[in-house]
Amino acid sequence: MSHRILIVEDEPDIREIISYNLRQAGLEPETAEDGEQALVKAESLRPDLIILDLMLPGIDGLEVCRLLKQRDSVRHIPVLMLTAKADEVDRIVGLELGADDYLTKPFSPRELVLRVKSILKRSTSTPDAESSPEPSLITAGDLSIDPDGHHAYVSGTPLHLTATEFKLLLTLAQRRGRVQSRDELLNVVWGYQHSGYGRTVDTHVRRLREKLGAAQEWVETVRGVGYRFRKTTD
Repeated sequence: MSHRILIVEDEPDIREIISYNLRQAGLEPETAEDGEQALVKAESLRPDLIILDLMLPGIDGLEVCRLLKQRDSVRHIPVLMLTAKADEVDRIVGLELGADDYLTKPFSPRELVLRVKSILKRSTSTPDAESSPEPSLITAGDLSIDPDGHHAYVSGTPLHLTATEFKLLLTLAQRRGRVQSRDELLNVVWGYQHSGYGRTVDTHVRRLREKLGAAQEWVETVRGVGYRFRKTTD
């Protein structure tokens, strides 16, 4: 079944370019011209992914993202932001609000389609197991990770993780004790084959730790290298 993608973009030419390339890739595009339309269509269509321009008339993209992530009915929908090249602060804020990824304008339509497919893939799958199979439930103190059910819990309380956050946590946990560089995580979790998006990893790890609360001690920073899931408590 084709994935439905909601494109939120106020510029008609860009909307049409994105729509055309998504259709060519076998996806089903829907469009919204401003933030208000985006919120209404996200609820009514329940798309598989939202491509969200940050510079919108009325309700801007950051506010749209914030409102989407506050609603239980649509908070699970992945968001790919489109930003101006100079707006690094807005990109970081968008990631912290819950967006899964971003592209800067002008962008390559081919790159956009690759990013969309990568997000869709991690929204419906989990990282491959290592050579030694993992148990169905991964536990670390009060933290439990259910790869098959795509859920994580702290002291029995479910965590509201995005697909990207869950895959990031699961990837680290399945490689417990081994340092993962930012580039390695970009490749495995985001599907990038190139460096330069280290801030994306850092922002997602920071947001993941906030959601883990007391269990955040399991995700360690290895300065100058990357991140590691601890084997045991000290």
